[in-house]
Amino acid sequence: MIIEKIQTSHKQYSIQYGREKIAFSLSFNHRKSLKINVHPDKTVTVVAPKNTSLENIILRIKRRAFWIIKQKNYFERFQPLPSKRLYVSGESHYYLGKQYRLKVRKDSGQGVKLIGKYINVYTPNVHDTNEVKKLLQGWYRKHAESIFAQRLLFCHEAIKRIKIGQPPIRILHMKKRWGSCSKSGEILLNTELVKAPLHCIDYVIIHEICHLKIRPHNKEFYKLLTRCLPDWIQRKEKLERVVI
Repeated sequence: MIIEKIQTSHKQYSIQYGREKIAFSLSFNHRKSLKINVHPDKTVTVVAPKNTSLENIILRIKRRAFWIIKQKNYFERFQPLPSKRLYVSGESHYYLGKQYRLKVRKDSGQGVKLIGKYINVYTPNVHDTNEVKKLLQGWYRKHAESIFAQRLLFCHEAIKRIKIGQPPIRILHMKKRWGSCSKSGEILLNTELVKAPLHCIDYVIIHEICHLKIRPHNKEFYKLLTRCLPDWIQRKEKLERVVI
């Protein structure tokens, strides 16, 4: 196995595993255990506890190499990923798992309305795509705040038998994950999650609630998750197909 550092401003590395090269981004924080993520765009990120030696990190990646390659091959089925949004009429956008067409309409006021199969954005400046983007993102966030709060109540009630208090939630834009759980017990949810079906939103919320009881992704965690949500694997696979 060969390790090679890629010369960029970030901590990027790659290792050779058989015929496969695994490139990964490495960062450090105050976490207790090393975490490896394979993302839908097939990038690999590694977050390690501070002061962990590179030698130990490489050893862990080597042990998980087969799984990493398997995950990358899985996501290969969904390539290519959607092109960058231009925020012009005719584009496809998603909300709660359904596809809608964007219509930018000239109007003296500003606003967004979902009507039939269209997301209508009203603005005096129909050619200002930055303004259209801002209005649409604001609409998504407003609905995300309402829907996530409702689903949190639903999910917490559904799994009350595991006796975990209802956590606070915070909504923000995240590039690489749908949700996470802070050390303080706060659940963080990606604004983009509002584009997924409700049963996928519930999966993310329940996943993070389970982390309040068991932090690492170990056998006990997945045992608890299965107890709370027996079909979580199917929901996870559906979420991985969500186009954002």
